[in-house]
Amino acid sequence: MDGLTAAAASGMRARLEALEMLANNLANAATAGYKTDRESYGLYAAAEAIEQAAAGASPTPSTLPVIERHWTDFNQGTLTPTGNPLDFALSGRGFFVADGPKGALYTRNGSFRLSRAGVLTTAEGYPVRAAGGRQIQARGTGPLEVSGDGEVRQDGQALGRLEIVEFERPGGLEKLGRNYFRPADAGSSPSAAAGITVHQGKLENSNVGTAESAVRLINILRQFEMLQRAIALGGEMNRRAVEEVARPNP
Repeated sequence: MDGLTAAAASGMRARLEALEMLANNLANAATAGYKTDRESYGLYAAAEAIEQAAAGASPTPSTLPVIERHWTDFNQGTLTPTGNPLDFALSGRGFFVADGPKGALYTRNGSFRLSRAGVLTTAEGYPVRAAGGRQIQARGTGPLEVSGDGEVRQDGQALGRLEIVEFERPGGLEKLGRNYFRPADAGSSPSAAAGITVHQGKLENSNVGTAESAVRLINILRQFEMLQRAIALGGEMNRRAVEEVARPNP
């Protein structure tokens, strides 16, 4: 494969990955607490080509455009009143903690429920943690009341304080599903969040910018079309080169 076609094909693959990520962002534009994904680009060169260039056996190795990594934008989304006393939103850095099937899960989505047993859970049924690792267990029929520091009360009785944590490096978190995170490595440990306010009866909107995403979608499609033309041009150039070589001399 010639250099033009290889570079264009690599660019098309990177654009397809970006398109898939962007489509997922747009699909979750209305998902409470969702954090948008973004990509970082780089240039790839085969290790063999770099070694040959370093030894002077070949000129500067050719590079191909690739997506080096995906990263999550943790910027705050806007808070929207819902009127539901079991909806909670966080203002500032931090995450609610839930007990998932394989350990702690961290989320910004405070759309909670009360299970049949009276335990405060996420929409997926995972128990929401209180400080100290306990669960929030309702003990009556009255509505829950939550203060700005996360203290949960019912009928004037304290049920516990919501466990809210933060990470020094949020970039070390990996996304699970639409709204959950967990540390990608053992070195990313949470600590008690500071400067956090809990808002009852509100939810944090997704931080996906729909207008920005629409513009990016158009740009990606245009770039993809240009790369398609480049591959077609490369194929045409190769075809003509073969025809010229195969043509008998007069």
